[in-house]
Amino acid sequence: MNTRIITISREFGSGGRTVGKIVAERLGIACYDKELVAKIAKESGLAEQFIQENGEYAESANAFLFNWALGTGLDGGVLPISDQLYIIQHNIIRNLAEKESCVIVGRCADYILRERTDCLNTFIHASMEFRIRQITQHYGETPAKPEKFLRDRDKKRQNYYRHYTGRQWGVVQNYQLALESSALGIEACADLIVKAAELLH
Repeated sequence: MNTRIITISREFGSGGRTVGKIVAERLGIACYDKELVAKIAKESGLAEQFIQENGEYAESANAFLFNWALGTGLDGGVLPISDQLYIIQHNIIRNLAEKESCVIVGRCADYILRERTDCLNTFIHASMEFRIRQITQHYGETPAKPEKFLRDRDKKRQNYYRHYTGRQWGVVQNYQLALESSALGIEACADLIVKAAELLH
């Protein structure tokens, strides 16, 4: 298998996290999701809960890329904490990709590893009805307005992705494989990703 790294980008509630875990199990490699949060927490000294809640959500536009291009780093104390976290996350993801085969869920991994030829980038999306079922039955979320809750989460994820990559989140050209979990099912999505990883050269 030429593919060493598989990134899973996903709509909130699409089951992408579960797909990633199944893919990792079938390939016998590590899956970095909450494990990645733990690594970022250890390196940053911040609580895992804080990173979990803030790690994929940014509200502002593209100032980060400009500041980083100018070389304004952690030591200068100029970057806000969210940007400092992204730099730590960026370095951890690149180091993981160098060291081992793995599945990485979210956190702009598709962009961070965009220059690697041994990386399969995937995107999982689903119908609103499926996603509402997922968050209420499996995630324990009970928002008063579930559609608004999901759209807000997606919007924040879009902003975060654009903020740190300069690209639009969810655009098919960024991925080798985009799958609708509500139509295919979680297991079939995992099957197709494993097959694609075997075929990708």
